Amino acid sequence: MLANYHTHTFRCKHAKGKDEEYVLRAIEGGLKVLGFSDHAPINFVEGYKGWWRVQPEDAEEYINSLRKLREKYKDKIKIHIGFEMEYFPEYFDKMYNYVKELGAEYLIMGEHYTDGDWKETSRHTNHTGHTTEDFKNYVDIVIDGMKTGKYLYVAHPDMFNLPENDAFYEKEAQRLCEASKELDVPLELNLLGVYDNRNYPDERFLAVAGKVGCKMIFGFDAHDPHRAFDDKSLIKAESLAKKYNLNLISDLEDRF
Repeated sequence: MLANYHTHTFRCKHAKGKDEEYVLRAIEGGLKVLGFSDHAPINFVEGYKGWWRVQPEDAEEYINSLRKLREKYKDKIKIHIGFEMEYFPEYFDKMYNYVKELGAEYLIMGEHYTDGDWKETSRHTNHTGHTTEDFKNYVDIVIDGMKTGKYLYVAHPDMFNLPENDAFYEKEAQRLCEASKELDVPLELNLLGVYDNRNYPDERFLAVAGKVGCKMIFGFDAHDPHRAFDDKSLIKAESLAKKYNLNLISDLEDRF
């Protein structure tokens, strides 16, 4: 593994550790590229900032801190600075322009909600109780997000929690994977899910991805410095990639 583009910081309130500790762990693990992609801030919903996101007042400091580390460690590792950001069609232009003005170099799509998380009706895609129609809507939105051409890749595309209805799940997963291949937007095999034994990586999804042949990339989704290079989860992820014959790529440096 040469690159990891999915790294958080303490600013999202559910990660911990100093920025520099993530960099040092990545170097120790042998990574050549480290991308920081903390949860994108929101600055356009009155009275809502999202407790789990980088706060707007912290966003500039986030960028500046990482720029300093990039310069400090430029001879040891390449550092990219971006955000993990949902695709909310109605608000995408506002969100995109805001993070680009802050200085984001790249985005990864993390569709934690299919509607604005500030809405009372919104439900996390990882929660239980979703319907097949909810999953179809999720796939539609992820595909539309990929079509914008603004995302480096899709993080944990199999986060959506639909443990039953295998035939329907596999049909929709195939639609997502085929769009990924056609649009050349890679999908992530998420190592935080491996570490925490979450509902993802979903092996039903991986089986479909292997058959379709869409590009896949590992992402540590690090929320503490030790997981900026998590060798135990990496070994398990490599086993999954081999089991399902995934079209695994090592980095996306040609896209910067």
